[in-house]
Amino acid sequence: MPSRRSYDQYCSAARALDTVGDRWTLLIVRELLAGPRRYTDLHADLPGVSTDVLASRLKDMERDGLATRRRLPPPGAANVYELTGRGRELLPVIQALGAWGEAELGELRPTDAVRAHWFALPLLRALEGEGLVEVRLEEGDFHLYVGAEDGPVHGHGRAPGEPDARLSMDVDTCTAIGRGELTVADAVRDGRIEVEGDGTLAKGLRNA
Repeated sequence: MPSRRSYDQYCSAARALDTVGDRWTLLIVRELLAGPRRYTDLHADLPGVSTDVLASRLKDMERDGLATRRRLPPPGAANVYELTGRGRELLPVIQALGAWGEAELGELRPTDAVRAHWFALPLLRALEGEGLVEVRLEEGDFHLYVGAEDGPVHGHGRAPGEPDARLSMDVDTCTAIGRGELTVADAVRDGRIEVEGDGTLAKGLRNA
């Protein structure tokens, strides 16, 4: 296997970029924060990446200890990729980049791809406490594990169990939160987010 390109600088930031600075790597991490994903699912949710580049980045991530590949038992019987503990430590890095990039979002461009679950991490930054939150958008549903210390931090589709809070909103509200123009509490007070559920998170949002 060819050696990894390096900045050859004795600096922790340079060393980090040696590992995750290649194009697409951090976006693959973003997708794997939702838990194990098949190669085909990753390719579908990373529009613009070529199959060769995606395969190369995943191999690099396995080599560098950021991700592992395993075979699901029947009836799944498919290979999936998932983050290691070292890979999951990139969550605050992704969140910090997302918070910094809020000012760069601007208006949605005609060429911009959109996936409902891409709103998961901005909403996760905006929510406090602990618990399972289901989010319903016209574009699709996803769920969040607020305050999770290990494992996935979000997932596709409806929550796997009864959520502590269920939030229904339109994409404009979700976008405004993602751009830092609106807080979740203000959106609830303004009636832009409908909150259901009897969990602590739901009660806290209704009483904020």
